[in-house]
Amino acid sequence: MGNENSTPVDEATPPSTLHGRNIEAVAQYIKERDVKNIVVMTGAGLSTSAGIPDFRSPDTGLYANLARLNLPYAEAVFDIGYFRKNPLPFYTLAHELYPGKYRPTVGHSFISLLNKKGRLLKLFTQNIDCLEQEAGVPGDKIVYAHGSFATQRCIECQTEYPDDRMKEVIQRKEVPHCIRKSCNGLVKPDIVFFGEALPEAFHRNRSLPAKADLAIIMGTSLTVQPFASLPSFVREETPRVLINYERVGGLGSRADDVLLLQDCDEGVRKFADALGWREELEQEWARTNPDKGQKKEEDTPKKTRQEKLDDEVEKLTKDIDTSLKLSGETSDRIKADLEKVTASTSPSKAATSPSPKPSDILTTPQTTTTSTTASSLNHVFPHLNEDKLEKPSL
Repeated sequence: MGNENSTPVDEATPPSTLHGRNIEAVAQYIKERDVKNIVVMTGAGLSTSAGIPDFRSPDTGLYANLARLNLPYAEAVFDIGYFRKNPLPFYTLAHELYPGKYRPTVGHSFISLLNKKGRLLKLFTQNIDCLEQEAGVPGDKIVYAHGSFATQRCIECQTEYPDDRMKEVIQRKEVPHCIRKSCNGLVKPDIVFFGEALPEAFHRNRSLPAKADLAIIMGTSLTVQPFASLPSFVREETPRVLINYERVGGLGSRADDVLLLQDCDEGVRKFADALGWREELEQEWARTNPDKGQKKEEDTPKKTRQEKLDDEVEKLTKDIDTSLKLSGETSDRIKADLEKVTASTSPSKAATSPSPKPSDILTTPQTTTTSTTASSLNHVFPHLNEDKLEKPSL
């Protein structure tokens, strides 16, 4: 299954299951067959229109501010070894990214609508932002392939940490510790860090795509394994729909593949139109508006893209300055560590922190990465790396 031909199928080749190779034919298939078992696979492109900052893109200015966290290298913020020594940088970042600050996108609401109509078998997502659940998708229908902020536990004794308490601690920009006095170990959200294995739930549900009657893949570059292999497990005769800016992962190589090469929100609206669900979709999305009943958005002057970026940079900078008031002794230790790193690299490398090359991307769940030349955050927070393929709005 994983070795399917990636060459696009000739348009003259008739599909074997669908009446045509377009989204209208997929909608007709869903209605005629009363399709119930739909598997959805999503990546960072589904969430970028929610306004989640893209910390990897140099032109946003946020990546440069990430360097101010006094990290020996940028990816250390998601390295379990570094977290044990200094968890404060991660929690400075977590304060900005924690669920509740961003509204689900239309794409998230489309998945929720599929579930409400009894058609969603399972959602596999690379994202850790929990926007699926905020949109109304039940937790038992979601497989967080790279973990999420949904739950957290002590990294020493594995004792779960209360959700409400975690939210309070992060709002105060503090570091949570185990609720067991005898342990007092560090608490971490159940996000997959470098040096950790993928969740057991991913491996347990990995065969589900083979049971699907339809697969929908949205907003992912499908470059990180083992998630990238999921579409290949779908049966040959089962239609697959890709909603993404670019063709990825060999999709389009089968006769019943349908490609919508566009923005995820635009794509799901087109899908909803074909299904006759557009009004329901917009109502489902409107339900997620946290400002409902308050001052209308159009009454407030809209900011330009640059103004929004400037606000993000200023906000993150203030957060970092506030939370990283380290003691003189700690500062000296960090400076000493950084000087060691600088001394072990060339002048050109010490002056900048280049993004990982494609060959550096983590491809297995067990790989431990602790160097600048063998590290990538794709497996942890896809927004950091998929900006080119998925054209984030920020």
